[in-house]
Amino acid sequence: MAKVGYIGLGIMGAAIARNLMKAGHELVVHNRSQTIVQELVALGATAAHSTKEVARQVEFVFTNLPDTPDVEKVVLGPNGIIEGAHEGLIYIDNSTIKPESARMLATRLAEVGVSALDAPVSGGDVGARNGTLTIMVGGAQAAFDQTVPLFQAMGKAWVLVGDAGAGQIAKVCNQIIVGAQMASMAEALIVAQKAGVDPSRVVDAIKGGAAQMWTLDVKPPRLFAGNRQPGFKAHMQHKDLGICLDTGKAYGIPLPLTAVIQQLYTTMLQYEEHNLDNSAVVGVYERLANIQLSEPLRPPPKPLDPVEEAEQESFSGSDAPAR
Repeated sequence: MAKVGYIGLGIMGAAIARNLMKAGHELVVHNRSQTIVQELVALGATAAHSTKEVARQVEFVFTNLPDTPDVEKVVLGPNGIIEGAHEGLIYIDNSTIKPESARMLATRLAEVGVSALDAPVSGGDVGARNGTLTIMVGGAQAAFDQTVPLFQAMGKAWVLVGDAGAGQIAKVCNQIIVGAQMASMAEALIVAQKAGVDPSRVVDAIKGGAAQMWTLDVKPPRLFAGNRQPGFKAHMQHKDLGICLDTGKAYGIPLPLTAVIQQLYTTMLQYEEHNLDNSAVVGVYERLANIQLSEPLRPPPKPLDPVEEAEQESFSGSDAPAR
């Protein structure tokens, strides 16, 4: 069993930390909010007052933080991990950050004898709680091999994708697909609702076929029950899609679909829906289609006959000149 530090105890980080403790590892924790720290201390963890203090005490130190600047500050800033560095320490970042930042941090930490793994995760709050996350890793083989026993407590699959930054590139690819899944599911559910067909039965009909995906298995029951709480917060999905677009720009890769999907999440942010689940992007479609997913089914609007539609177009406006 290892002595492990965990910094950043949000929805995902707290669940991962609990699973590491359940597996028998000794945990040292640090977080801005102290409520979750005290909960974990009650379960046997040790609280540290700074990230530097965490790093000094452990063999492995994890971070799970909202964005690239947060990770850089915790690792390199005052009282940061780098100040508590010691030979043999392995740093693992479960955050989703820019790949170039992951590479920079690995280089800086190597200068003080610390091996770094960028190890973003996928599987949402359910995967974090159940220990069934997928872990995408960039870094050295030796550090990866030493960390596998910890990954076993966290997930169901872990892959060393390549050198430093490769895990974050894999997460970029993951988030491109996740964003597309959330948007396409939302479109499909609203099509069914607006057309007067029970969307829950549509899901049952299609989820075993070519449309099958994790999103369709997990999210609709929560949406149908009116539950749009996270999960994975919409503003974090928006941030991740921004990283995808920045990565595309850095490598000269056009990402037109991802750009459109990020705009849907920008709309959520404008409606102050930052903290709803990423699947709550369905609300954007509800506003566009003037219908609610959970309301009773109503007869669908009658499609216009093509001839009738042409006539309406020709005679719209009684004072309009003939065309």
